[in-house]
Amino acid sequence: MPASYAIARMYPEPRIHDDALEYMERIQATMDPFGGRFLVHGGIPDVKEGEFPGVVVILGFPDAESARAWYASEAYAEIKRLRSDHIPGELFLLEGVDEDYDVAKTAAELRRQRDAADAADAVSR
Repeated sequence: MPASYAIARMYPEPRIHDDALEYMERIQATMDPFGGRFLVHGGIPDVKEGEFPGVVVILGFPDAESARAWYASEAYAEIKRLRSDHIPGELFLLEGVDEDYDVAKTAAELRRQRDAADAADAVSR
């Protein structure tokens, strides 16, 4: 099973609120039962294409089930508003790929599907 991630883009205020500090003090304890850990915390991206305001937080979990269970847990629900009330942003869960993932194979499958759809469209005309 591939690892899974909770990824957040946050827009912190210049002066951090006490609730946000409490959230930071308590979040690791909510992640521990699910094997979660910080991979990036407050990283400012070196943007090469497009725009990306804010800072990045990435949490790693052993698998998608663990990430979902952490986010749905009572322990996390108890502290979530400490952050969300004071630091706006987006947070999403994202499943990684297996160690042997080959993007060229994915491209080949997508090409096959596209070509089959194009052929079906040509027949139906």
